[in-house]
Amino acid sequence: MNATADSYVDVAQAIGTQGVMCVGIGALTFVGVVDEPGGIQSITTDTTDNNNAALYIGPFMAKDGGVWMETRLKVDAIDDLALFVGFTEILAYDTPVMPAEFATESFVYSSTGSILGLQYDLDATTGDWRACATNDQSYSIDCDSDATRANNPPVADKFDVLRVEVEPNGNGSCWLGTDAGALKLVKRFTTTPVETDVVLFATVMVENRANAAAVLEVDYFNAGGNIDWTQ
Repeated sequence: MNATADSYVDVAQAIGTQGVMCVGIGALTFVGVVDEPGGIQSITTDTTDNNNAALYIGPFMAKDGGVWMETRLKVDAIDDLALFVGFTEILAYDTPVMPAEFATESFVYSSTGSILGLQYDLDATTGDWRACATNDQSYSIDCDSDATRANNPPVADKFDVLRVEVEPNGNGSCWLGTDAGALKLVKRFTTTPVETDVVLFATVMVENRANAAAVLEVDYFNAGGNIDWTQ
């Protein structure tokens, strides 16, 4: 499977009919923005604390030859939201939960199952993109207790490119780049934090904080899986 929505100008074509689905808590507002090169899709959450929206593609399975996802996105402000970009095993349709986040300044895996990706959260003491990985909410051996900082936090109204890969053996890597430079490795996980035989969803998720709507703008969201012909 290689589902892509490279240009989000037409919501009807991008979400729901080309392999990209969306779930969330609260009312969501979708606007096709054409004053950006190629057009983008703007997603605004509802205004209650922890209202969210999640775009996802899947399911995939790592053992089938590895999976990957990539997105280019930005936010209108960085002081009212949390973000997750990566793979998660659990994504509830009715009440989706941010897979990894900060709670009272402590990093936690809120979702069960396998998770590997990059996250940002206003509630962290120091705001930054962080690479994280887990299986059943236990910390990966080669992951810091508060996840691995990229030392490159998101900037309001500036695009970031994020790429996450999971290998057939359950290892994985997180990459981050801006429009000003190439992708750089944030973290490679080598202790197989992801179960290879569970379904995974490539996910781009935003969740608001402090009872204020959050706005996520997505240029593209692409994901795919390889086939291991030896199995």
